[in-house]
Amino acid sequence: MAFVTLAAGCSTGAIASPPPDTAFTPVTALPPAPTVEPAPTATTTQPLENVPSSTTTTTSAAVPTPRTRLVVSGTGDVNLDPTFVRSFRSEGYEYAWSGLGGILDADDLTIVNLECSASNLGTPWDKPWNFRCDPDALPSMADAGVEVANLANNHSMDYGFEAMLDARENLLAVGIDPVGTGANADEAYTPVIVERNGWKIAILGGGGVHPESGSWIATDDRPGMTDGDSAEAMTRAIAAAKEDADLVLVTIHWGEAETTRPRPFEQRLAEAFIDAGADGVFGHHQHVLQPLGWYHGRPIAWGLGNFVWQAGSPQARRTAVAQFVYEPDGRIGACLVPVVIESTGHPVLQSGYEGPCLPDGPE
Repeated sequence: MAFVTLAAGCSTGAIASPPPDTAFTPVTALPPAPTVEPAPTATTTQPLENVPSSTTTTTSAAVPTPRTRLVVSGTGDVNLDPTFVRSFRSEGYEYAWSGLGGILDADDLTIVNLECSASNLGTPWDKPWNFRCDPDALPSMADAGVEVANLANNHSMDYGFEAMLDARENLLAVGIDPVGTGANADEAYTPVIVERNGWKIAILGGGGVHPESGSWIATDDRPGMTDGDSAEAMTRAIAAAKEDADLVLVTIHWGEAETTRPRPFEQRLAEAFIDAGADGVFGHHQHVLQPLGWYHGRPIAWGLGNFVWQAGSPQARRTAVAQFVYEPDGRIGACLVPVVIESTGHPVLQSGYEGPCLPDGPE
């Protein structure tokens, strides 16, 4: 596994195509580009069902949309609780997104980790920290360009299962797809499927951090979230998603708070995910930024830190938008676009960003 310690703008040389598949070494050469199977272009004909045998009628299948460049952004923890991020009371919820220069709206798909219960229902779970997102904050998040929110984390059920299920509906009502939780295990492990630029993309949410071992994990007859610590459960879901999608992306809450590098456990999980068919991994939970890595030509944002959060220590305020770029010819580019939480609830894109993190090599 290659491990790239970078967090710089895409216009300043921090564009990363897959380095050699060696452990924790600098980039010295590029391997062959990973191959993404091209979209079929042939048009086929087949008999219509329920047509009398004496009638020869055929129909032409629709020609698939040709694939073009796909730009996917991922962020770390987003908290829309006005009692925690107190600037919202005076600045409004748009303040959370106004410093980003439209980067999340200019891409093709944005995935965030929503670190709170976006519902007015329920009662607090017995735990040290409980975050309740204001459902009225969700439209501004959608307007900023967020399309998918991971709820498989240690705060989405802070107000119980009823509130978590209500939060799913509140997100869907503003056009944001929730992943990683559900009314039962089947729903929690079902990916969101979106189509962009000729690509069919499956997004899965993984929850590797949860209180009271097992109590928040979805079962066949209980609501909850996915078990992101279970390589077996996650790889089974990834492999199933890959059967119906061109790309599979995983957004996962994992790791240990305040650590700046992934632990061996996360490294083994990421390898298992990619071996099962994942084409990129967005990690979060550590509350500080971790590097970008690669495994078998697929990018891994190990830990994206805080994003919409309090302005804490200098290290905790430093964050990024992870951009993964997929080209129709199979090349993949990735980088961490620098962002700083300049004031509470206000991440700001840093200077130098001039466009998506394109892969090296000829177009």
